[in-house]
Amino acid sequence: MHGQSIKHGNPFAILGRIHSLRKCSRMALALCCASICWAIIPCSVLAQVARPGSDVYSVERERLIRNVLIPGGIRDQRVLDSMGKTPRHEFVPPEYVRQAYLDIAIAIGESQTISSPFIVAQMTEALQPKATDKVLEIGTGSGYQAAILSPLVKDVYTIEIVQDLGERTTQLLSDLGYANVHCRIGDGFKGWPEQAPFDKIIVTCSPSDVPKPLVDQLKEGGLMVIPVGERYQQMLYLMRKKEGKLEKEALTPTLFVPMTGDAEKNRKVQPDPTRPVLLNASFEEPTIRDFHIPGWYYQFGCQRVEDIEAPFGKFVAEFRGTDSQWPNMLLQGIPIDGRAVKKLKLGAWIKLEDVKVGRDREKSPSVAIQWFDANRNRIGYNYVGGFKGTRKWKLEEKVFQVPPETREAIVSIGMFGSEGTAWFDGIVFEPQ
Repeated sequence: MHGQSIKHGNPFAILGRIHSLRKCSRMALALCCASICWAIIPCSVLAQVARPGSDVYSVERERLIRNVLIPGGIRDQRVLDSMGKTPRHEFVPPEYVRQAYLDIAIAIGESQTISSPFIVAQMTEALQPKATDKVLEIGTGSGYQAAILSPLVKDVYTIEIVQDLGERTTQLLSDLGYANVHCRIGDGFKGWPEQAPFDKIIVTCSPSDVPKPLVDQLKEGGLMVIPVGERYQQMLYLMRKKEGKLEKEALTPTLFVPMTGDAEKNRKVQPDPTRPVLLNASFEEPTIRDFHIPGWYYQFGCQRVEDIEAPFGKFVAEFRGTDSQWPNMLLQGIPIDGRAVKKLKLGAWIKLEDVKVGRDREKSPSVAIQWFDANRNRIGYNYVGGFKGTRKWKLEEKVFQVPPETREAIVSIGMFGSEGTAWFDGIVFEPQ
């Protein structure tokens, strides 16, 4: 079964990470991400998720820390402790409580999502929180990021641009007893000048450049964690203010929703969804910090390696799957207008070694695409996969119809929960 099309009720859930979509509430992020920081996880995992009950939730948080956060590189014990104690299930709608402790972005209304736990932990750790810190957060969203910061710092000042969401979250944080979290509804581009200066600033949506008011409101020597870049190609930075200017350190490629308000008005480069393009499809661009693959995010269980038999150039993406519950993959967000692009050829060159799929053939090395409408609601899903065993390089591709409501998409490659080793090269993304 090399090509599959699933719509609406597909057996995959959206997984987000550093890269996650935390929708910055017109300022708060998304597939972050975390992050649009989203990925895919088999429904067989969802069946194992916690049922209501505090003891079970504690077990699920411990499993999240053990299986995702620590393997993903989170080391700060204070951050891990906060992740282990914060009740994420309180920050998601009732219908998603069973998924609360999976590493996924979850819809919270107002076309927004709660970031995946990994992106929250990663950004929190990068901020180097101290008990004496006064922190400004841009993009309150569900309030989960503020709740994670609350026991780690003195005060959190958080701004949400969507009024209804901001009001609900303010009440929730108060009801849960986060007395040191102070909420405001407004444009985060402008910061919170009455409470400045801040020791740390964390931004959960992406401007094309750092807003000057935030630079001005950060203390000398203070830290800022912020994703910066174009709409679908961004970098998460750690910035330190020195002599009035920001020195920046690139952390990882990522994809967040854009910062709106004044930040969006000043954005000079807009993507063209009528001519979608996949970047770094053959993985030849040099890695960032000797590890991260440019153009792609949610890099977990994957590395760029040389292969003398690579179909394109010298380098390929290698995935090693060892835990069927946590799929290893790479993601890339792409603007695409289904009114202009009617069909899409999707695929890749794939090589396999001892790949075990089991009963669920959808948990296999695959190339997948998720379709989203103008409100970032998922409207469809297609994949080219179902592969197993050992074999040399082979091209696998299929043509799919693009839903006419589509305005953006997420392309995913990886193991999707299968075991063994798979290599990908020359990812096929050809509008028809």
